[in-house]
This record gives sequence, C-alpha cells and structure tokens, in this order.
Amino acid sequence: MKTLIVYYSLEGNTKWAAEKLAARLDADTLRLVPRTAYPDKGFKKFLFGGKSAVMKETPELEPYDVDITQYGRVVLATPVWAGTLAPPLRTFIRREDLTGKELALVASSMGGSPGKTFENLKTLLGVTEDIPALSLKDPRSHPSQANEDALAAFCEKLT
Repeated sequence: MKTLIVYYSLEGNTKWAAEKLAARLDADTLRLVPRTAYPDKGFKKFLFGGKSAVMKETPELEPYDVDITQYGRVVLATPVWAGTLAPPLRTFIRREDLTGKELALVASSMGGSPGKTFENLKTLLGVTEDIPALSLKDPRSHPSQANEDALAAFCEKLT
C-alpha cells in the first residue's frame, strides 16, 4: 500500500520523525508550509503558536503538488502545541478528503502526554475507532533509545 506522511514541523523534531518513518516505510512525504511563518524563537513562538492552536485556526498553506487519491495510507505528523495539533495540519485535514484512507498519527512533544492531541486529531478526522499512534519526546533534539524503540514498534504495526 502506498503511504504518504504529511507533517508540519517548526523546530525539526516532527521533520526528523517524518523522515525516519518515510525511510522505514518506503513512504512519500509532504511538508506543510504556512504562507505566513510562525515565530520560531522566544516568547512570540509560544504566544502566536499557542494562540493559533487553541483558537483552532486554519492558516493558508503554500501550494503543494500531491494527489491524495494515489495513497492508501496517510500518516499525519504534528508537533504538540498547547496540548493539541499544530494549525497547518488542521488546514490540511479540512482541505483534503481522507475518507477510506488507512490513517495513523504521530505527535512530537517536549514533554507531557500527547493524548489530547490524538483525541483532537481523531475528532477532526471523524474517527471513532482506535488507529495507530506514535508519541515521541524531542526526537531530534534529544535522541533516545525509547524514541527509536517506539518508532520501530509503530512501523511494525503499519507493515
């Protein structure tokens, strides 16, 4: 089954995860890029990113050239912002028809539980059943065997 990994990454942790998954699953990737970049340093990063996530904003994205109909599986990867998904992923989900796709979720965070992130993603997707989900803690910034093991187990579920 052809797999697409759709991700947004501000600091590179989610990008790291998407690239690792793509290599292990022989998947394609789609990096979401908002037309207006989020601040990536200091207080503004948390203020604007957090507000955008909490307010469930859907920022405009740079155009991308991917035909979703060509993929049977879509893995959605996001950093955890204010306990939920990053807004660019919300835009993608609202724009694209993922009906009938096998779905999987990935969340990277600096700490804490991504549980609400996964629940919010499932709600946005209209999914009620369990779907494979992977939680990583600072995978690029702080490599660990725990992240590597979790990633391997996640890939095993998808193969």
